[in-house]
Amino acid sequence: MSSDNPKRAVLTQFARVAKALGHGHRLELLELLAQGQCSVETLAERAALPLANVSQHLQHLRRAGLVTAQRDGRHIRYRLSGGEVVTLIGALRQVAERHLAEVREAVSRFYRERDTLEPVAMEDLVQRLRDGLTTVIDVRPEEEFAQGHVPGALNIPLGELERRLAELPENREIVAYCRGPYCMLALEAVALLRRRGRRARRLAQGFPEWRAAGRPVARLSA
Repeated sequence: MSSDNPKRAVLTQFARVAKALGHGHRLELLELLAQGQCSVETLAERAALPLANVSQHLQHLRRAGLVTAQRDGRHIRYRLSGGEVVTLIGALRQVAERHLAEVREAVSRFYRERDTLEPVAMEDLVQRLRDGLTTVIDVRPEEEFAQGHVPGALNIPLGELERRLAELPENREIVAYCRGPYCMLALEAVALLRRRGRRARRLAQGFPEWRAAGRPVARLSA
């Protein structure tokens, strides 16, 4: 790092991080890693991307200090380098929503038009849980749920929801959450529940935002 212009040298390193974020697939991989550590193979499966492409994207993210890697037997498992990565992605989302018309249009078309009810804010969910007014379901895969979830949430992956409806009380509101604000799993879960006559809304945020806000996190024992 040059000592002639230290500010410029530091800003150049900031630009390395920004450059690493400059691909939609990398942002998607970061969202998946925000659920918990994951192997390259599992990431490729969940993101529906070629394994070689995922490996390349992860190397870019690793060089920028956004993810770390650890060998686990024959596999290499990746994780976010810190909770501030979730905060960074959240700030990027807020700037894009506020200043890019294309983002506002996409959010309106894919989310607000499909769900006209206001999502439940994190603070409201905390109060409703405290008052015993809401049943919370986590519709992510079981492996993600095991690494961390909202305390008291039931894990019912989206693909199992219809056949497990009997596990949910009929006289209480159900709040569904998943991987983040743009994750479709919770949106589809709420739509299914409403078709079956249940009162349901989705959480405005996802589990990574819950954890980044310093809320309590439960885990399944190994």
